[in-house]
Amino acid sequence: MQILPPEVLSPYIKHYLFLESGESRQKSLRLFSDGNTGMVFLLDQGRLSINQTQDLPPSFLYGQVRHYQDLASVDPTFFIIIVFQPDGLYKLLGISASELKDQIVTAQDVFGTPVRKLYETLFQLSHSTEKVRALNSFFYELAIHRRSPGQTLLPTVLRHIAQQKGLVTVEQLVHYTGYTERHIERVFAQQVGISPKQYGNIVQLHSFLKLLRDKPVEISLTSVSYESGYFDQSHLIRAFKKYTGITPSQYLNQTNRLAVNFIEFKDRPDPMSGLYNLD
Repeated sequence: MQILPPEVLSPYIKHYLFLESGESRQKSLRLFSDGNTGMVFLLDQGRLSINQTQDLPPSFLYGQVRHYQDLASVDPTFFIIIVFQPDGLYKLLGISASELKDQIVTAQDVFGTPVRKLYETLFQLSHSTEKVRALNSFFYELAIHRRSPGQTLLPTVLRHIAQQKGLVTVEQLVHYTGYTERHIERVFAQQVGISPKQYGNIVQLHSFLKLLRDKPVEISLTSVSYESGYFDQSHLIRAFKKYTGITPSQYLNQTNRLAVNFIEFKDRPDPMSGLYNLD
């Protein structure tokens, strides 16, 4: 289930995701980049681990993911994912996004004691509407008291990159904004955590994924790759595997899509429930 935040929080949070696995068996999951950062709350007795070795804490943050992460869930698991805007964590916390790049850290190390209290509240609440209300209250208080200095450049640039489906060079951004390349690179590193080129490549990949979802049967994968700005199918496959670790064919035929950047491998009959959204 995907739930949008109230408008006042939309500059910081893209949406909330509620996912649930009601079975005791192990599931193989993969997280890859969508250009956003996130925070996860595990609200059941299940466990989530990296590469089946390192158990993740009950609440954690992940920064920009340049390389996919393999995860495993064990036992019935219910978790909430707060998907931030590309610059949402910077706006809320005022810390450089590059510090969290490719990192998974305990939420309390970043948000302090209040996030532990939020976890306890979420754990005790029964209904999703109550949980969303608690999340909105937490982030609203944070936005009021820890708001970072205003920045007009980045939201405009992010919208422009999205409108161009990621097919924008840094030189074109220089012309579009009137800022120097060095300044644009510095803003992206500080507020997004990756370079504008890397961010554009991720937007291009997800533009392809959306086209792939809506592709009529008679339209070839090559046609979709051209429409997404890839030179040819081999170019697409290289870019796709770089971020996801699998080919587009494997993505379609061997995975259940739990979210735009979160998949479950189909080696078992029953997928997780909650969200199948590729917008």
